[in-house]
Amino acid sequence: MSKMVSKFALAAGFVLAMAFTFSCSPPDDGGEGGGGNGGNSTCSADFRTVTIGTQTWMAENLNCNVGGSKCYDNCAKYGRLYDWSTAMALPASCNSGDCSSQIQSKHRGICPAGWHIPSDVEWDVLVKFAGGSSTAGTKLKATSGWYDDENGTDDYGFSALPGGYGNSGGSFNDVGYNGNWWSSTEGSAFSAYSRNMYNYNSKVRRYDGLKSYLYSVRCLQD
Repeated sequence: MSKMVSKFALAAGFVLAMAFTFSCSPPDDGGEGGGGNGGNSTCSADFRTVTIGTQTWMAENLNCNVGGSKCYDNCAKYGRLYDWSTAMALPASCNSGDCSSQIQSKHRGICPAGWHIPSDVEWDVLVKFAGGSSTAGTKLKATSGWYDDENGTDDYGFSALPGGYGNSGGSFNDVGYNGNWWSSTEGSAFSAYSRNMYNYNSKVRRYDGLKSYLYSVRCLQD
């Protein structure tokens, strides 16, 4: 951790939130190849972070050019999109097979040292802290960047942005309209749990999506 950027007290619960920058470790593979990356690839960049309740999160979508990651338009704004095996730094075969034996507690994936891909349960902790799945979206969404002016209040500094999603065929959908973020928890051999926010409502939806889909990533501090 390095320089503190901001610190503010939240009206609800008087919880302190802080934003920092940190550096990831250098990448082993910065290319545009497909599938997983053998468990070694991370990236080098600075990211804002924020403490919400008992958790410290990235305050922006991961933007690391590793494995089969892609970006539709504005990587600097929305970050990059990753299939599940790439996000988890597991073999590409994990997108179509049960890899539960390879998933660690606080699974690092492509996150920097000391950070990990949040589990399904850890996403639940954040959503419950923000008021529950029916209303948490409004509190977690950024105050700008969502189409049709359907922005959030960003009560905690999470600043969720709508990076949309992609598929293995190369198409992209809903940039500006919805955001999707991976968890480390498998739903089946072909799927894993994620969280989804749309521009037109205040919900945070739990979704069991195909691992081959390309979603955004937020890392959580160990």
